[in-house]
Amino acid sequence: MAKKFKRSYKFAVKTSLYITVFLSVVESLYAVFTTGFEWLPVLILALLTYLFSFFIIQYRVENFIYKRIKKIYDNVSLLDSTTLSPSQVTTDMASLTREVEKFAEYNKLEIETLKVREAYRKEFMGNVSHELKTPLFTVQGYILTLLDGAIKDKAVRKKYLQRANKGVERLIYIVKDLDMITKLEAGELHLNLEDFNIVELVQNSFDLLEMKAAKKNISLAFDMPYDRPVMVRADRDRIQQVVSNLIVNSIKYGKKGGTTEVSIENLIKNKVIVRITDNGEGIEKENIPRLFERFYRVDKSGSRKEGGSGLGLSIVKHIIEAHNEKIYVESVFGVGSEFSFTLEKSKKTTEVGNKSKISKTAKSL
Repeated sequence: MAKKFKRSYKFAVKTSLYITVFLSVVESLYAVFTTGFEWLPVLILALLTYLFSFFIIQYRVENFIYKRIKKIYDNVSLLDSTTLSPSQVTTDMASLTREVEKFAEYNKLEIETLKVREAYRKEFMGNVSHELKTPLFTVQGYILTLLDGAIKDKAVRKKYLQRANKGVERLIYIVKDLDMITKLEAGELHLNLEDFNIVELVQNSFDLLEMKAAKKNISLAFDMPYDRPVMVRADRDRIQQVVSNLIVNSIKYGKKGGTTEVSIENLIKNKVIVRITDNGEGIEKENIPRLFERFYRVDKSGSRKEGGSGLGLSIVKHIIEAHNEKIYVESVFGVGSEFSFTLEKSKKTTEVGNKSKISKTAKSL
């Protein structure tokens, strides 16, 4: 909806006054040297000159300058109408300047953010194409080799089909992770909150990844024996994925013969913090802020040898944030890394704790 026009008379008033004064002085000097000076004709001429100049100048301002100012307002309004004040359009250049400056200041941060996002988008598209290109070319190479005649050899045929299948499995793995992270970012992945024992969940992850850790002679262990369950409230399957991804990451970058240690500590009254620590190669300080970006790799060559989609840490971050919790990372290059995240305690844990306190009090009495 177009803004209404607000008349500004400052320019016309001042300009008309300057013209009137100038013509009045000229008329007075002319009268002095010719017919003789009289006040009445000079005042009449001054009044007529002022009125004529005012209306002509105001008309020109409204029909000439206003059209251009209105166009600027309309163009800015098309960009973002919410940043302009709802006041009427004015021919006052100072008011227009304030409006445009306010618009520019309001959108400066947004424009800078868009530039960063554009750079990130280009990098992301490059990473996606690279991740998909490698297994695609692998599968294509094996299939073309079979079509060229190798299919007749049963041993070669089986070996090449198995390798092609691995390439397809990697493609499916990447696509599944991309689908999950897209749902997480869009808020379409709903959490199934339940009470469960986080100690048992970590032990399950240890059991599943024991063989993978054994290949590098890495031991998986708790920092101490946990005789009692530590109950938390979260989505069990998603937290299982978080713990598994972090342990896999510690194995991937851990040194041979190293250790991955998990500790579960009370943080505040209704929170626990799960820490996953390794004594691997560590992460350089400049790489830490980008660790949770999609497809970002600290060691681009080494991590690809170990496999993975490059989305593990990004998925971890989104799952934890979907629980309204926090994830932290601390690392010293050459010493090791620690990833930690918070979880809400289950109400059952609090109830059990309160009951134990009551029983202890009763015994003492």
